[in-house]
Amino acid sequence: MSTNPLPRKSLLQRTITVDSIPSTTSNSASVSPVDTPRQSPSSSSLSSLDSEEAIDLKVNNGKMLDTYGNEFQIPDFTIKQIRDAIPEHCLKRSGARGLAYVARDIASLAATFYVFHNFVTPDKIPSAPVRALLWGIYTFVQGLFGTGLWVLAHECGHQSFSPSKTLNDTVGWFCHSALLVPYFSWKISHGKHHKATGHLGRDMVFVPKTREQYASKLGYYAHEVAELTEETPITTATTMIAQQLGGWLMYLFTNVTGHNEHECQSEGRGKGMKNGFGNGVNHFNPSSPLYDAKHSKLILLSDLGLLITTCALFFVGKKYGCANLTVWYILPYLWVNHWLVAITFLQHTDPSLPHYEGHAWTYTRGAAATIDREFGFIGRHLLHGIVETHVLHHFVSTIPFYNADEASEAIKPVMGRHYRSDVKDGSIGFLKSLWKSARWCHWVEPSEGTQGENKGVLFFRNRNGLGIPPQKLTPPLGSSQKVIVVGPNCDNEL
Repeated sequence: MSTNPLPRKSLLQRTITVDSIPSTTSNSASVSPVDTPRQSPSSSSLSSLDSEEAIDLKVNNGKMLDTYGNEFQIPDFTIKQIRDAIPEHCLKRSGARGLAYVARDIASLAATFYVFHNFVTPDKIPSAPVRALLWGIYTFVQGLFGTGLWVLAHECGHQSFSPSKTLNDTVGWFCHSALLVPYFSWKISHGKHHKATGHLGRDMVFVPKTREQYASKLGYYAHEVAELTEETPITTATTMIAQQLGGWLMYLFTNVTGHNEHECQSEGRGKGMKNGFGNGVNHFNPSSPLYDAKHSKLILLSDLGLLITTCALFFVGKKYGCANLTVWYILPYLWVNHWLVAITFLQHTDPSLPHYEGHAWTYTRGAAATIDREFGFIGRHLLHGIVETHVLHHFVSTIPFYNADEASEAIKPVMGRHYRSDVKDGSIGFLKSLWKSARWCHWVEPSEGTQGENKGVLFFRNRNGLGIPPQKLTPPLGSSQKVIVVGPNCDNEL
């Protein structure tokens, strides 16, 4: 199967092990596999996750095309096949090794501060511009080390840090609190992201706009989107800068890029609530529809961690001045936020990736709707491989990062054509992908001519004339009002 964009050359690389269209389409259970090795988080057994429904192949539901123009086939493997392919030793977690990495990252942060604080001074470097440049480098370097620490806390949240839940949550709470992240609040919502990856009505991270939503935001009908002029590069750049600077904070405070189907919250606490400021949908409120009543104490504990760190920063600012606080902590903190948003955005936004409406989604399909990238030394060593092994992470999130490369190689033959990676140009390619995805990926819609299940598989389209053009839609007859935007099928959390 060709993976080249039409007509442009593709940056996409895939491991191809199958040359023919699969004879069956798996309907793996739409629940998550476990967060602990070889178990299930629900009452469903592993075998139930691998049940398949017979598909009548005589029914032609239309050809699905990604943004490049490549034909898409729904994944045909099961969770059990993925799990069985992974060597058993890859699942083993070491608390001692995890703590050693935490110590390394904290030592790196401390050593960098010590060197700059003691040697980048007016008496040793008289030139103010040179000092400013060096301190700018300091903020960048500290941002990388801080992101590495963030990733280790992320490991704690997935219980891949060690076999001890107590150790995991203790280390995760301390590390994330120091970075102004509400650990348990994030952990819970992030877990829901893993349980519903690629589901337009339930995913929690970078849920793309449908065509109707995109049109409504701009004040147009859905059929008018295909006629819109190209988005100017300055508009794209402005949107990217806003996303990279404020995206993480907006996510915490307003659930931006998360699903907006809060009416489906099982306890009824999402009635009338929508994402945005002042609506109660955030990561700090125990009554937020992102959580259940049983989570209240954990949300408050997360808030306590933020309060302690905020008080410490206030003390530093009062004693040493706001300028020093800004350079020492705030600017590195913004770098951390930048890398976090960039990494997550590129893991789930690419011209080759599908998204699913509720009736077409399963856990297996959603987990496969991610992509690995390459960030060189920075990604593999400073950021603990979070960029390079994300596909595996969505299938088995309890594998520690230091075993993820081997496990990733083990599942590639099982995934075959469904494994996606974009590793061209290494670190530079990773950064270039930010711009590319922003230009190519504006909204999602079904492929033209699809029906049934295939119509529930949506792909990115754009107004910039890149890749497959948007469908030409017929204007609604007798309509004098804007299209009413209706969310995709939603169902309660598992």
